Amino acid sequence: MNRTTPDPDAFRSVAGRFATGVTVVATRSADGPFGMTANSFATVSLDPLLVLVCVGHKARIREHLLATGAFAVTVLGAGQQATARRFADPRRPLGAAAFADDAWAPGPATGSPVLLDGAGWFDCTVHAVHPAGDHAIVVGAVQAIGRPPAAQPLVFSGGAFHTTAPALEIPA
Repeated sequence: MNRTTPDPDAFRSVAGRFATGVTVVATRSADGPFGMTANSFATVSLDPLLVLVCVGHKARIREHLLATGAFAVTVLGAGQQATARRFADPRRPLGAAAFADDAWAPGPATGSPVLLDGAGWFDCTVHAVHPAGDHAIVVGAVQAIGRPPAAQPLVFSGGAFHTTAPALEIPA
């Protein structure tokens, strides 16, 4: 095995082999809702209920999320590739215009935008923020959750979107 110091492109190439879910992280501000696509989302703890999302220091949502102390994470469903691409595009419109193509509602606990066509959502208050290179790890205390009936999640791997197959029933 050849050991070399990895560069960012090589790191990104290898990390891209790890399949992740796709989410939209959103918060509210005086200027309206703000959102961004994120695949750096994970559950952290069951007691207390905690999740995390990584937010780049240059992300437009960062200052709004930290100022409000609240955010919602919508797990995108299999048919939401266009939504994922739109919220990842740095040229997208700001505020409410960015949400114009998606049905959304304020989360019940924080008022942060929840996309209604997702596979599930978490409404959170900021529990902790940890610096991590060019990102901040934002840990959220889950205040409310929701799960639509039968949505399959959207998955990202190898630079492309994928969907999962419905679960197989295994006889007992």
